[in-house]
Amino acid sequence: MSTSGIYRGRFAPSPTGPLHIGSLIAAVGSYLDAKHHQGLWLLRMEDVDTPRTAVGAADHILRTLENFGLHWDEQVIYQSQRTAAYEDALHDLRRINAVYPCACTRKEIADSAVHGIDGQIYPGTCRNGTMGRAGRAWRVRTDNNPIQFDDSLQGRISQQLESEIGDFVVKRADGLFAYQLAVVVDDAYQQISHVVRGADLIHSTSRQIHLQHLLGLPSLQYLHLPLMLNSAGEKLSKQTLAPAIDHTQAPALLLQALKFLRQTPPAELAYEDVPAILQWAIKNWDRNALAGVKNITSET
Repeated sequence: MSTSGIYRGRFAPSPTGPLHIGSLIAAVGSYLDAKHHQGLWLLRMEDVDTPRTAVGAADHILRTLENFGLHWDEQVIYQSQRTAAYEDALHDLRRINAVYPCACTRKEIADSAVHGIDGQIYPGTCRNGTMGRAGRAWRVRTDNNPIQFDDSLQGRISQQLESEIGDFVVKRADGLFAYQLAVVVDDAYQQISHVVRGADLIHSTSRQIHLQHLLGLPSLQYLHLPLMLNSAGEKLSKQTLAPAIDHTQAPALLLQALKFLRQTPPAELAYEDVPAILQWAIKNWDRNALAGVKNITSET
């Protein structure tokens, strides 16, 4: 729980386009888990990667969530407005020698790195200095002491960052802060206690826990939901051309999300509106129904 003892959950979409059914499932899962536990549900726009942000996408996401009855409890925060907080965190990491400048180009890394569980493993080329070259990015030092956490759905997760991920970027060569640092700083700022999100982010969690420890920030509870996949076995996303959800079909799509999450709404809810469906879903939410469920191929 948070320092106040209240469950504080959040949904944190990237405004690179409209919501699709996969992102709706993540939103519904996080909302129901928070509300079932009499908690608060917060919203954060993860627009730290400003070149990928689509004009008008954030407002479209907000309107869509409202149409689905998913109302947030506090002011929405935008990562694009929080650069100073990320600078402060980087300063703290530099002060304890937890980060170092990196002069490597993408090609140099690709030529020398091996592929790990979540992309290329940085080989540590600049860990002991850049050999007179100008630093382009900032990387955090890692080691092979196992980082472990108990996911509320996926069970015990263990990762050795140095050998499985490598020293990872916290500030990019283009001057933008990386997702891993921004999300840790913002979760602490919003006093988040529980993170419910898609299983595609489970490999990021150990990096975030590592940064929490370095920055002296609280640990969180995690639950990673199964993903909806397309017919090619790919995660539904904007990159795989997942269609935008139609808010005029909100009751039917909400029921579809509940069924994907292995909830069992009674047949008569098919004739109800969004508030009635959500009322039932909050009361009857059962995260344990997802135990053992892997990623699922969409039927559409």
